[in-house]
Amino acid sequence: MDKLFIELYLDENVSVLVAKILRARGFNVTTTDEAGQKGTTDLEQLQFASEKGFAIVTMDRVDFEFLANEYFSSGKHHAGIFIAADNSPQVIAQSLADHMDRITADEMMNQVIYI
Repeated sequence: MDKLFIELYLDENVSVLVAKILRARGFNVTTTDEAGQKGTTDLEQLQFASEKGFAIVTMDRVDFEFLANEYFSSGKHHAGIFIAADNSPQVIAQSLADHMDRITADEMMNQVIYI
């Protein structure tokens, strides 16, 4: 794939303030609302993010652990999943920025990272 920079897709349970903070730092971030995906299922969210090459950020640990396992078992690929704990938008944004400064998009492929 040869993609250097991770692009993020925030599912609808992640505050849009996270996107604003990360954009101010120069990161490419898309929200569920901006993508016209509000109200879609977690599977549809992951499919959309995967098709666009976005690593998804969610707080739905159980659902996305299951989906990551399903993708792995069926040989499908995703651009990465960040599973965030219930923290402030500032803490989530800082943790994402720290990871994106150290990991390339290629390295993030099919990874699940807990933040």
